[in-house]
Amino acid sequence: MKISAFQMKDVINIVDGKKIGMVSDLELDLREGRIEAIVVPHYKKFGWLGSGTEIVIPWRNIVKIGADVVLVLIEESRTYRTSDDNEHLR
Repeated sequence: MKISAFQMKDVINIVDGKKIGMVSDLELDLREGRIEAIVVPHYKKFGWLGSGTEIVIPWRNIVKIGADVVLVLIEESRTYRTSDDNEHLR
């Protein structure tokens, strides 16, 4: 699967059936050669303005990758990360 196809899938939490968003990025472990987590942008109800947070979903929480959706299991509170937190990763 190409990353561009993966980024077009909706991410749905199977705990409550709610759409979390769409995959925007991946976190990779280059030493081990594996995907650590998917990253989903989190926007307030007013759309693209204002919020610069992301939801980081560990790969182990992915239940199923389907044709149109990625089903995830998130029982605990979501891990939010602001854009400023990403600066140390670059």
